[in-house]
Amino acid sequence: MTSYADPKVLTFGCRLNAYESEVMKTHAKNAGLENAIIVNTCAVTKEAERQAKQAIRRARRENPDARIIVTGCAAQIAPDKYAAMGEVNQVIGNDLKLKAETWGLPAEERVIVNDIMSVTETANHLIAGYDDHTRAFLQVQNGCDHRCTFCIIPYGRGNSRSVPIGAVAEQVKQLVEAGYNELVFTGVDVTSYGRDLPGQPTLGQMIRRVLALVPNLPRLRLSSLDPAEIDEDMWRMIESEPRFMPHLHLSLQAGDDMTLKRMKRRHLRKDVIATCEKARKLRPDIAFGADIIAGFPTETDEMFENTLKVVEECDITFLHVFPYSEREGTPAAKIPDQVPVPIRKARAAALRELGEKQVQKFLTKHIGHERTVIVEKGGIGRTEHFAEVKLQGTHAVGSLLPVRVSGIEGNQLTADVL
Repeated sequence: MTSYADPKVLTFGCRLNAYESEVMKTHAKNAGLENAIIVNTCAVTKEAERQAKQAIRRARRENPDARIIVTGCAAQIAPDKYAAMGEVNQVIGNDLKLKAETWGLPAEERVIVNDIMSVTETANHLIAGYDDHTRAFLQVQNGCDHRCTFCIIPYGRGNSRSVPIGAVAEQVKQLVEAGYNELVFTGVDVTSYGRDLPGQPTLGQMIRRVLALVPNLPRLRLSSLDPAEIDEDMWRMIESEPRFMPHLHLSLQAGDDMTLKRMKRRHLRKDVIATCEKARKLRPDIAFGADIIAGFPTETDEMFENTLKVVEECDITFLHVFPYSEREGTPAAKIPDQVPVPIRKARAAALRELGEKQVQKFLTKHIGHERTVIVEKGGIGRTEHFAEVKLQGTHAVGSLLPVRVSGIEGNQLTADVL
């Protein structure tokens, strides 16, 4: 049996969840919560929920006396499902988990969940840093106003709301002072930033202002970007701001127009191609990643081929591939023409195979060039373009190193430190 003096947090899902886990850990510790295990769930796929439930049961077996608290998107959407688990002591909603006062509430109150759609603000959550991360993730936006037919997340996180620019700048300053050389701005639908704030600043305007207020921040990334909503200030940064890293991760989802329409996405195939072409014209060395769903309902072989082709046409490197997973309560789950699971898995495998080829093609371009890498654990680093580099020797995690790329081993670059 393991006893935790400080609360332990088990995190599932996205980078935003990872950030929020750090916020919760700080609040719970400050509230004097001891011998507690907080499970921060994800609702993107059924598999994510299965893993969370499995972790809850394991946590109870290994820690019979611990207080197990379940929160996150899955807990927000279906609190009764988790409250019915004998292993669970308490269920806390997705907005309440980020409030310091929540963690001082009595354990007897078993379910503490609000109507997430009634939440209109996202407070800034100042944290000193991250225990095990090379870079710091900073929440600048939460929730989503759109209703893609496959996505349950708005029902777990509510409508879009933004952190004010001054609050973002304050936390960036604090994290830079704590020694972080690279920050990642993250959110559920980060390109919708600012529409709920006075003056409706855009994401690009916010980033430009923050970089001006914190001139000693070396590197900034975005977690993801909707190709339909890149504002003019963002384009100017892509072109001329060296601290904004040349790596964009696109919320692509598919490369076929009919599939995109049935997903209720805001872009079409031509929009993705135009976005990539414009970004590459402004910054020729830019790298792209993308989220893609394989086997969405009604997707034919021809439609899937269009997705494969757009990856090649746009020269997208880093693919984050999901076989389609039905989510109860979404319109897509009710579509009669569901793609058989084996075909979904086969298409996902084909996309990952293409992704491997794209990575190799991309890495080859870097041989002989000088790059600056940020050091991660395990003797690896990441270039400005997010390529992984195998490093020789011992270097401080989080430090920036100038290197010259010498070759490729597997999916990593090799390099000599300059």
